[in-house]
Amino acid sequence: MSALKLFVHNHQNQGDNSLIKTMTFALTHFTVAFTVVWLLTGDLLIGSLIALVEPAINTVAYFFHERFWKRFEAKTPAPGINGSSATRTALRAPVDNFRANVKLVSQIP
Repeated sequence: MSALKLFVHNHQNQGDNSLIKTMTFALTHFTVAFTVVWLLTGDLLIGSLIALVEPAINTVAYFFHERFWKRFEAKTPAPGINGSSATRTALRAPVDNFRANVKLVSQIP
């Protein structure tokens, strides 16, 4: 099995849509880039060339950007939902620290 086919197959099974999102982003970006350059220059060739180069580079960058964020989100614990105890604890910690500091400062003669 080719590396690309294996890559797509493995990501599809894991529910990772980053490759599909990248492809739809690329299609959108190519279309927008071509349209803007063609409207500005009136030249189909220049519009086509710029629409191929800039979005192609940007699409590769977007793919790695998306992968980075997936890893970042996986490492960052999500706060509790609907006021769960994890959320209350996380939100109360700064308040409790502030109160403790105020108490210490008020005890200074």
